[in-house]
Amino acid sequence: MTKVEILDAARDRAGGYNVDVSRSERIGRVSSEWFSRPADERYLSLSDLHSALRGRTERSRTRAVESVAIRVDASRDDAERLALMLPGSDEPIAPTHWSFGQLAGLVGAPAAYLRHLPAPLAGINLQYGLTSHRPEHVKTLEIEDGRIDLRAVTGPDYGRIFDHEMVAAVQRIAGNGTGDTRWKVPGVLDWSTGIYNPRVDITQDTTTLYTSDRDVLLFLVDDLNPIDAGRLPDGSPDLYFRGFYCWNSEVGAKTLGMASFYLRAVCQNRNLWGVEDLEEITIRHSKYAASRFAHGAAPALTRFANSSPMPFVNGIRAARDAAPTRRRNRHGRRHPADPGEEGPLLRGFQVPGAYLAAARACLT
Repeated sequence: MTKVEILDAARDRAGGYNVDVSRSERIGRVSSEWFSRPADERYLSLSDLHSALRGRTERSRTRAVESVAIRVDASRDDAERLALMLPGSDEPIAPTHWSFGQLAGLVGAPAAYLRHLPAPLAGINLQYGLTSHRPEHVKTLEIEDGRIDLRAVTGPDYGRIFDHEMVAAVQRIAGNGTGDTRWKVPGVLDWSTGIYNPRVDITQDTTTLYTSDRDVLLFLVDDLNPIDAGRLPDGSPDLYFRGFYCWNSEVGAKTLGMASFYLRAVCQNRNLWGVEDLEEITIRHSKYAASRFAHGAAPALTRFANSSPMPFVNGIRAARDAAPTRRRNRHGRRHPADPGEEGPLLRGFQVPGAYLAAARACLT
């Protein structure tokens, strides 16, 4: 049985460790979030994030209404104001940018076009669509915060998983996400030295905890416990650490999902470098989504957090051992078994794709 060595990052005087990010994949999913999120969508701890999302849920309510019973309220005196009157409500409800698009889509109207019309004209078109469209029940998500906003309009069987529920599931393994457990906001790679430093302050620039009125995304790593998966060509250890990111939208903007993987570093732009063994699961917000989350996705996250890296490390080492040495025949041509030509030795060795990619990387 192969012994897996978990190294102590603190042994490096710089507080980090050398990594080789030239190998394997780069994943830019989190980096795109880092570039696009404004300051008010970035949080510095899971507890602050959960508190904000839980408070939003407590101010919200859902209900089912008939689409033909929705009335559009717009006045010629205010070309910018458009509101909705829902059955059983005495106060107008203001649609958000997202819910207006959902409502327009329900009746087959082009939301982008309607948004550029004066509110009274857009209201006439939308009202016509609602009254002439085939009647059906829709599920609304409304929030009261000084006024009542309509956050989402979905089908009656939409299986809503609230954003705070996903964050709570992550908190069960990651605590505050700031280092109080082994799971934390990642450190930063120093490109000038090739050293990854897991100990950096969590700021607006470094955090990987994001939310908006449409979605939430979290990215955490176990980077204080690097895993030695073998040796690089120069003899230094090839270090990995575990990571995962997960996402959700309680208003129907995207599925619920999570991805787990091993990686070598995270840079300042929050690109993931040297990624191996990426596994992803998604759950559509259909009728039984909440049950599938409770009994499938959340336990899967816990299993990954508590799992041994042994299968991953053994797979990497097996792939390296199986990879043929680069050599040439007496005519100076590459040997047919060279990995650049996918010879029969490498092609016939049955290992997972991520491990096969690692073997190829070792020979370049």
